[in-house]
Amino acid sequence: MPSNATEFAPLPVQTLNVMIVDDESAARRMLRECCDREPDLRVVGEFADSGTALDAIRAHPPDIVFLDVQITPLSGIALARALEPQSLPHIVFVTAYDRFALAAFEVSAVDYIVKPFDGERFRSALARVRLRHQVESLAQRQMALAGVLEQLQQSARALREPRPRILGEADGRMHVLDVGLIEMIESDRNYVQLTVGRQVYTVRSTLQHAESSMASQPMLKVSRSCLVNLTHVRELSRTPRGDVILLLAGGATVTSSERYRDAVRQELDRMQMWPRGS
Repeated sequence: MPSNATEFAPLPVQTLNVMIVDDESAARRMLRECCDREPDLRVVGEFADSGTALDAIRAHPPDIVFLDVQITPLSGIALARALEPQSLPHIVFVTAYDRFALAAFEVSAVDYIVKPFDGERFRSALARVRLRHQVESLAQRQMALAGVLEQLQQSARALREPRPRILGEADGRMHVLDVGLIEMIESDRNYVQLTVGRQVYTVRSTLQHAESSMASQPMLKVSRSCLVNLTHVRELSRTPRGDVILLLAGGATVTSSERYRDAVRQELDRMQMWPRGS
């Protein structure tokens, strides 16, 4: 007996061609494996150097490029600038943690993945790319990329500038400390204590003044009296009541206070350093 219901054939899935450009073999393998699990992605090129990648992208423009920011001989910034505007692919930048870079990506709505990443982070970025592929015009894509490249260029210049130094006392001697090496700052009345590895230095200063001296670093306030340099965080866990425990490179651990608990977790989540929904 014929059915009165109208039958519709399923819409074909559009295949998106992908190129992977990263000089780390582990990152390329992870990206390839993530792509292989997606039915609409087809990896058509995989490159460990940006010069070869640029030639391939120009010859056969893909739909998506996963692009390492720190690759050589051309940086990811230079490679993206060299792409033809009329065939510009969707670019997902792959980067080590850098608060300046992340801010640039977020402001310009350009997709990015932070190393090391997992399947969930990959799928989250890919979902944004699929949506943009459907609704974003080429002109909008060009404007977004131009904006982020300019901000990344400014970030690169800032990172090349000499970092400030702080004078700290330990064992009766004064030491000149590179702020990039400081893992944690804790206030103690009219002093602050600076943790560098397993050594603690004392400085006559307020926490607020010490924080301003660390402006070039991704500092996170975990309590009223403690700041942590996120560059040196190696492990994250939490207490039964939900406070965040951070293990630093030198072996020190610090726990967020109840007052700062939610703000710490939100910032870690924004920086892709905390599992979503946990």
